[in-house]
Amino acid sequence: MELCDTPLHLLHERRVKREISTEEIARSVLERIESVEATVNAFITYDPGPVLDRARQADGQLAKGENLSPIAGMPIALKDIFCTKGVETTCGSRILKGFVPPYDAAVVEKLAAQGLNLVGKTNMDEFAMGSSTENSAFGPTRNPWNPQCVPGGSSGGMAAAVAAGEALAGIGSDTGGSIRQPAAFTSVVGLKPTYGRVSRYGMIAFASSLDQGGPLARDVTDAAILLEIISGADARDATSSSRPVPEYARLLKTGAEGALKQRKVGLIREIAGRSDLHPEVAAQFAENLQTLASLGAEIVEVSLPGLEHAIAVYYILAPCEASSNLGRYDGVRYGLRTDHSENLERMYKNTRQEGFGAEVKRRIMLGTFALSAGYYDAYYNKAMKIRELLRREFAAAFDQVHLIALPTSPIPAFRLGEKLDNPLQMYLVDAFTLPANLAGIPGISIPGGFTPGGLPLGLQLLAPHFEEQRLILAAKAFEDATPYHLERPQLG
Repeated sequence: MELCDTPLHLLHERRVKREISTEEIARSVLERIESVEATVNAFITYDPGPVLDRARQADGQLAKGENLSPIAGMPIALKDIFCTKGVETTCGSRILKGFVPPYDAAVVEKLAAQGLNLVGKTNMDEFAMGSSTENSAFGPTRNPWNPQCVPGGSSGGMAAAVAAGEALAGIGSDTGGSIRQPAAFTSVVGLKPTYGRVSRYGMIAFASSLDQGGPLARDVTDAAILLEIISGADARDATSSSRPVPEYARLLKTGAEGALKQRKVGLIREIAGRSDLHPEVAAQFAENLQTLASLGAEIVEVSLPGLEHAIAVYYILAPCEASSNLGRYDGVRYGLRTDHSENLERMYKNTRQEGFGAEVKRRIMLGTFALSAGYYDAYYNKAMKIRELLRREFAAAFDQVHLIALPTSPIPAFRLGEKLDNPLQMYLVDAFTLPANLAGIPGISIPGGFTPGGLPLGLQLLAPHFEEQRLILAAKAFEDATPYHLERPQLG
């Protein structure tokens, strides 16, 4: 296995033993980018110049006997939704092309304190609105496992970069499944933390009550390392939690063997028999449940009746919040301005008409309509009530079980362009991920097998609020018992 295809924590162990250097690792990643990026299109911004210098700096620190963070000098990417001081941040949109933030997002600050070596900013659906990374102003990203298929979204560029060896790991954002679904489509690990576990300061807002940053990585250990680094309270984000951050990485060093013994894993009754559940997904999920049972888990049926309303609720609430958040893009303060006339209303209209893509406009219109006079109670207020009902159903389910298991996506990765003309079909792809965002609970997608045609599938685990350690241990136990995470796509 080439260095760029190796999990970050294993590379760190080898460099500490002086078997390899950080510079060698960085060169391997840069060479892979040069080899496959023209096909994958994972990056919006890519600057290889400083990468080797930062890697050499890490090697110098090791030579002096300094203790290094596992990520120090290692080539890591960021979804282009996180503000990076001095580096263009577009959120996949024309309206922010050329915007260079004067500050770093909280996540970036925390990574920088541990020696971040930023290799680039990755492609995404515009303002994180999409499930395929086709809604980007910078062209679609392709799935490394099959370039004719999508990598998922909206963190598809980040997931594709990790899967293809163009980055050792990275940070994405998850509003309705945007970390977990692309992780499943590309056979990497994607972890959405509890809402509030990771600061949203400097993460460009889509839907503020749903957005959450989290890691995408080759394996569960790498995801745990990154989660520990980026978590914690932040006075600049009133929704960030002050709860202490567990030492997730150290937790795994004691081993995940036995993590599922005498654990009850919930199987959602309402999932079985759904017409949108692909038979190949259903078959692999049944096999994954058997694996969990062989590891000591007791599979217990739970009921979440509100699940059938989750998509409708999400696509009312998320557009409502988006219509408010995206009002700041007016051509006055930053970003694109396409009309320099003195007519303010016309300037607003022309800038937004040319700056926003079709999906963003669709969601702004949906949200504005749902919040308008006469419709607020009928749509927004009712959706909020059902959201609370879904939270209570999850809480009741977790009184019976320790974890809930379900497929990450009802279907495997689909072909590029297949769903672009049918927004409703695209929205249904998020059916199994967005309930966790509505409830604010943590979820993880781990490599869970492949279709007979070789497309990756994901196993998703959900846990109660702030029980990421429970997720990580269970996911590691499943990972250790299966070979799926060891497979790599063949490109070029």
